[in-house]
Formats: sequence, C-alpha cells, structure tokens
Amino acid sequence: MGNSAQRLRIEFIASLVVLVIVALLPIVLTNMYWQGVVIVSLYFALQAMGWNLLTGYTGQMNLAPAAFAMVGAYGVGMVTYHFELSSWVGIPVGIAAASLIGLILGRIVLRLQGPYVALTTLSFAEILRLIIGNSYTLTRGDLGLNIPTVFQERLPYYYLMLGAVVFVQVALYVTMRSKMGLFLQAIRDDEVAAASRGISIVWWKTLAFVASAAICGLAGTLYAPFAGLISPELGLILNTGLVISMVVIGGMGTMVGPVIGALLVYSTTELLRDFGGYHLIIFAFLVIVIARFFRSGLWGLLVLVADRFNAKPNGNQAREKGTLDNVVS
Repeated sequence: MGNSAQRLRIEFIASLVVLVIVALLPIVLTNMYWQGVVIVSLYFALQAMGWNLLTGYTGQMNLAPAAFAMVGAYGVGMVTYHFELSSWVGIPVGIAAASLIGLILGRIVLRLQGPYVALTTLSFAEILRLIIGNSYTLTRGDLGLNIPTVFQERLPYYYLMLGAVVFVQVALYVTMRSKMGLFLQAIRDDEVAAASRGISIVWWKTLAFVASAAICGLAGTLYAPFAGLISPELGLILNTGLVISMVVIGGMGTMVGPVIGALLVYSTTELLRDFGGYHLIIFAFLVIVIARFFRSGLWGLLVLVADRFNAKPNGNQAREKGTLDNVVS
C-alpha cells in the first residue's frame, strides 16, 4: 500500500508539472493555430483520462470514449439549437446525458468479461453514432449542429480546457487514493478474489462506467463551443483508437500517462499531417512496439531509466564500502 500510494503521488505530481508547463506555453506559443492544437490535445486528454479510469484502473475494455464525448457535445448542441439557450446551460446537460448512457451501458456489460465487453461497447457506440447521424429532425444528421461560441479568442478556451483537465486529474487522484480506487484495482487484478472479499463487483463496475462516461462527456461539452460545429464524426471508431493509442503510448494505468500521451500524440499528428494517412501507420507501429516491449508506456520507460540511474550510485557506494572494509580488516 505504501509503495502504491507513493507511486501514485509521484505520477500525480509529474502530471501537474506537465500541466504547469502547458499553462505557461502561451507565453511563447503565440500562434493561434498551435494554441488550437493544444486545446484539442487537452480535449483528447480528458477522454484518455476517462478511458484510463475504466480500462487502466478497472480492467474493463471500453471502446466507446469517443461516443460519450459525442453525446456530451450533442447535449450542448441540442440545448443551444432547439431551446436557444447558452452553451453554459448545455454543459451540465451533456455531462448528465453521457453519464446516463454510461449507466445504461454499464448495466448491460456488467456481467461480461474480456472481449465481450469490448465488442458490446463498440457495437453500442456505433449504433449511437448511426442514430444521431440519421435523426435529421433533432440533430440535423451529417450536416451537423452549429454551436454558438462563448469566447471570442483562443486563450479563454485554452485555460478553460486546461482547468477542466486539472480538476479531473485532482478528482481522479483523490479517487484512486480512496476506498473506491482500491476496490477498482482489486477488480482489475482478480475479480473473483475481489468478490470473495465482499467487494460489490456490479456496483463498482457500474460506478466506474458512469464516472468514465461523465469525464468523456465533459470533454465533448467543452469542445463543442470551441469547434462551433459538431457532427456524428466525433464518435468515429478512429477517434476511439486515437484515445487508446494516447493512453498506451503515455502509460496505461498511470496518472500521468493519458496527459503526456494526448499532448505528444495529437501534436505529432499535426506535425505529420502533410504525410497524409501515413501518420496513422506510424502510430499503429508505435502502439505495437510499446505494447510489446514497454507495457507501462513512455512514463514506465522514464521510471525504468530513473531507477537504473539511481541504482548506479548505490552500487558504487556498496563497492567502495566493501573496499574500505577489506582495508580495515
């Protein structure tokens, strides 16, 4: 428990350091295009954090984070388009809608395991996307919904999205240090053993689904007024694959992995956009290599290097001590 809590604290502090750097970036990053890239990176970071809670910490393979973000975005869109209310009013509506669908989906898959959970969530996400894409009277289908902006400049959106990431990260840290965090990790490690110890598997799985969906829904509600136009493409499986690659590359089951993964992957995607679809091949290759050789992702690799670096001085000290003992004897 002590080592686990210390590791969690180090990961949390590292993630805050990364976010502080992101907060200071506009001082030197004055280009509005690249500020927009960081905003979208933070949008994906929220989805990655939600997915990591359910898959990295609970062990439930979910293939619907992009669909939950789409639901959150359309919650804002429906409120602004049909009721002509502010986007601020639509934010809690979108989060609530995503949470409700997460609850329904969680109840459906709570007794499933392994690939069956993944297939069910994938099917559910695609059905949801098709329903939204074909409901022209409500969502305008593939034409999309225009969302009124809440800010006239990029920087307010930048710090709004960053503030949401910080808030969710703090909430996740508190959660993982609590009884809930211990129960979720126990379910991930051995569901049968967790049930034998009196942990309510159904309750905690469902709660994890709802929390994950709410975080992804929050991402969608904040992205909608920034983008100004939303469409069913937000829920494409391609976006879900991007979220998964961010977590795997950054470090699944860690506090800092989703943050650094989202920032690195999406920024690199923009840099490689001139190569067309080849950037997807590059990321697929990276995911395969990291999943095969560095299962803890880039963060795990950094920790491994740091441990070996710290071990060398200790080894030298031990050899010096042994030499001194020989001299004394």
